Amino acid sequence: MSPEPVIEMKVFSKPVSGEGSSVLMGFPGSGLVGSIALQYLVDQMEFELIGVMTSKYFPPLAMMNKGVINVPFRLYEKGKLVVVVADIPIHAMICYEISNGIMDWLKPFNILEVVTIAGIVTNEPEKRVFGVSTTDEDLEKIKDLTIILPVGSISGIASSILIECKVRGIPAYGLLGETINAPDPRASAATLEVLKKMYEIDLDTQPLIEQAEEIESAMHKIAEEVQQSEAPVPKRENLPMYG
Repeated sequence: MSPEPVIEMKVFSKPVSGEGSSVLMGFPGSGLVGSIALQYLVDQMEFELIGVMTSKYFPPLAMMNKGVINVPFRLYEKGKLVVVVADIPIHAMICYEISNGIMDWLKPFNILEVVTIAGIVTNEPEKRVFGVSTTDEDLEKIKDLTIILPVGSISGIASSILIECKVRGIPAYGLLGETINAPDPRASAATLEVLKKMYEIDLDTQPLIEQAEEIESAMHKIAEEVQQSEAPVPKRENLPMYG
């Protein structure tokens, strides 16, 4: 008698309303670009929360807002857009299992395409959006909206989603916002501007820019306080001698 299979991911959700939906996915990563962008989108446009995902692979972390627990891996829907957004980082060792589980759940709904949103760290101050897709034909949809990456690599859960889509024959795109290793609403706003053109979304991203200014001001203030609190290094001749 064989043992019962271990359920690695559980989805508690309403079914996607109809066929042909586009699925947008954002996970914590560089600059939190994807998760900030998509949470802003669903909040501002009042997407319906249709479900959540849990997994033995997720860290034991519960999010809360004003004392109310919020599942850190959520599914939203409005019209022909489905949004998958997470507040928890997905470890590299489990990216395959998570991406495979998400795509297995989506399979019965015959989705049109997938868009993953992530950050890419550069040494430039601009907030450009770089684009990739799973086929040459699909690049046509984003070539005028993004800077197509000529060569390079993508890591993390975004890469696993794109690979999973490619082997399953599902059109998929990666929008990579130019960012830094800190929460970056400016980069999130830049990726949202691309989404607005792709799907004709009416969304004001100015509040995100204002949020970015607040974060930048706070970070600058912290940096100044740290610099002021650092004790000066004593000159060599003032160092005590021992022995």
